[in-house]
Parts: sequence; C-alpha cells; structure tokens
Amino acid sequence: MTVVGLGIEGIDLVRFLAPRGAAVTVSDARPAEQLRDALVAIADLDVTLSLGGNREEDMLGADTVFASQGIPRDLPALRAARRSGVPISSMTRLFLDVCPAPVAGITGSSGKTTTTALVGAMLGESGADYVVGGNIGVGLLGLLDRIEPTTRVVLELSHTQLESVERSPHIACVTNVTPNHLDAYSWSSYVALKRRIFEFQKPDDIAVFHIDDEVAAGFAEEANGLVRYTSVERSLPGDGATVSGGVVVRVEDGSEHPVVTREEIPLRGDHNVANVVTAVGVAAQLGVGDDDAARAIRAFRGVPHRLEVVATARGVTWVNDSIATTPERTLAGLRSFDEPAVLLLGGRDKHLPLGELAREAVTRCRAVIGFGEAGPAFLDAIRSARDGDRPVLREVEDVEAAVDAAAALAREGDVVLCSPAGTSFDAYRTFEQRGAAFRAAVEALTGGAS
Repeated sequence: MTVVGLGIEGIDLVRFLAPRGAAVTVSDARPAEQLRDALVAIADLDVTLSLGGNREEDMLGADTVFASQGIPRDLPALRAARRSGVPISSMTRLFLDVCPAPVAGITGSSGKTTTTALVGAMLGESGADYVVGGNIGVGLLGLLDRIEPTTRVVLELSHTQLESVERSPHIACVTNVTPNHLDAYSWSSYVALKRRIFEFQKPDDIAVFHIDDEVAAGFAEEANGLVRYTSVERSLPGDGATVSGGVVVRVEDGSEHPVVTREEIPLRGDHNVANVVTAVGVAAQLGVGDDDAARAIRAFRGVPHRLEVVATARGVTWVNDSIATTPERTLAGLRSFDEPAVLLLGGRDKHLPLGELAREAVTRCRAVIGFGEAGPAFLDAIRSARDGDRPVLREVEDVEAAVDAAAALAREGDVVLCSPAGTSFDAYRTFEQRGAAFRAAVEALTGGAS
C-alpha cells in the first residue's frame, strides 16, 4: 500500500493500515525536516518512507494507492498508477466501506463545519453514542474502534473527499453550492463532486437540502432517497426545518414543532441562522429531540477560526474568521457586524468574482488591509468600487503586518475582522495555521486583553 500525503488523512491511513499487516510506503513531496510532527505520529510503526518527491515507482508497485484530499488528481505519479490499473482510494472511501454504523455526511461550499459541529453538540446533549470527524479536522479510521452498529457517525465532507467515493452516506446533507475552487475545477465539475454525497443513495436513504441555495434546491429534485428540506427564506415543500414567526421549527407531517427563537441563537449573522436550521434538520433524522437540540443551540459558541473573538482592547474587537476563503464567506462575516470594520483580506486568490465584496467593503469598512499574495488584487477591486478615498486602503506583506496596520487604523467601537476571502496556501498549509498566526499577533499586541 502507498499513502500519498502525510497530513491528517495520511497519518490516519498509516496508523490504520500498518498495524493490520499492510506493507505501507509513505510518499510525500516534502522533505523530512518539514514533516517532523507527522513523522513523530507514525514513528512507532514499521513503514517505508519515500520523502522529498512523489515517485512513480512507489505507486506502480502498490496494491492500492491512498491519496489524501488536496493531492492533485493529475499528479504524474497518480496518472502513472491509473494507467497501470493500480486502484486509487482515500481515507474517506475506505471509511465508508468499512464503517459498521450508518453515516450522516454534511457538505457545502460554506457552513458545513459549523453545521457538523452543531449536530455533534446536539447528539451530545441527547446522550447518544456518537463520533464526529472528517474535514472538520479529525481523521476517520482512528474512530473505528469506538464505533458500534448503533453509534451515530457524523462526517464533514469536502468536495475533494467526495472525489474518490463510490457510495453515499445514509444521511446526506448539502448546505449550499456556490462558486468556489474555480482555480482548480470548472463550475460543472465542482457541482458534480458535491452531488456525489447523495448520488449513490438508495430509496431508504435520506437527503437533507438547504433549499435557499439554488443548486441544493435542484439537487432535491434528483435525490433517490427520502428528501428533507431546510430553509430560512422559503416555504418548505415537505418536512424538515425552517424559521416561522421568528422561531426555528422542525416540521414533521406538516406540523411545526418549535425548537428555539431566533433571538436565542448565540451565533452572529443570518448565515448562522441557516446553519442552525440545517443542523436541526439533520439532527432530527438522527433521533435528536427538540429539547436536546435547543439546549445545544443555546450553549453553542462556534468553532475556532469562524467569527472567533480573539480579544477586545481599547474598545476594539479583534475577530478571527480565517475560515473565510471565498468572497462569499467574507461577505457573510462582514454582514454579521453593525460596527465599523477594519477588514483584513489576503492569501491566495481563487479567481472568484470580487464585485459584491468590493461594494460592501466600500459601504461598511473604515479601512481595508491587503496582505499576502492576493492582497493587491483585493485592494484593486475595492479601489475600483469606491468614490473618493474611503475606505482607507493599506497593502502589507503578511498577517503580522496586517495586525500592526489595523491597530493604527482602528478606532474605539470598531471591529478588526480577519476574514481573508482567499485560501491560506500562499503562506500557510491550512486556514487554521493562518488563524493561529492572527490570534498570536493580536495577543502579542493586546496582551491577551478581553
């Protein structure tokens, strides 16, 4: 077996395969000095390391090649494996094949992490035996020892994790499908990957679609299984969850069952109301009662790097929204605040439309600071949209310099929002690393004030 990529998924695969007697070769393009923590995580296992490049010979001699998400499918070594008939698999595909319990999978261009975490919190309140993993930052195969046939299994699934699957979860949820990753996929290819979460379902499976999104609403017409709907804006064509008279309600057999009022939701932003409604719709299919769902919602404070308040100092609130890797996500974050904003934009551009974000920034921001590889492009878009010299625009090199610039520009009552609208890959391997860098810079500046 050859495992390509020694990140969360690669480590998970190695630790699953090697103890079961597989001869495992680890292939990673990075040299050993860049993989210290990962190598420590597998140091107790007898595996062959092939680092500093992805070599064809490591693929061609394997019974199966397991590629982690994010590994380009057109990698020359993987192409060579396909030409030779070597099966290409993944952590997600293997997990879905061997998991002894039914799986609930959640995907979407945005909202899937918060929705998944909320469903997990609801299951926790209900006292159910459950596990949560996947793209939320938890490897799947290491969970198998904890999973019984009655365990509730909830997975966050990205489009790249869905790329290699040949079966769909028993419960499949799509929060939305909006333009994303167009630097790597065509729009039609991206939509097709999201479709895979329900594409292989059978008639006794369940699909939950948030129909405020046009693509997800279209998916509802294609599903093979039982369809449930969630919405904040539309009337439901069947059972599911929605907002009625300012109350989040679960709809069953046409009857509304109140869960929480909209004012009780502690998360900021209309997009988080949609996340709550979708989580209620999924959790109901997992057997969670309304009271348990309500307690979880009231207690939920979000997940790191998603509108995470890092500090409040001298009347300025510093917010880490590093998860925002598209203009759409940044718009949702910006619209979650009424206060004047100093907005930090940057990273790597996905070649997505910037017009709406630029117009919103002109209307709502005191200043915009561009950092990293895509910083100049974001600033150019805002410069073209403004009439005059507002907002103030600054270009800096990195996150740390952006924090320093924001400190000089922000006034009492402002929000400094690090919501980059680009991926982290110009400088960081993950958005979590970028968010941690922002958090550390803010804490160094403010002394951890709150």
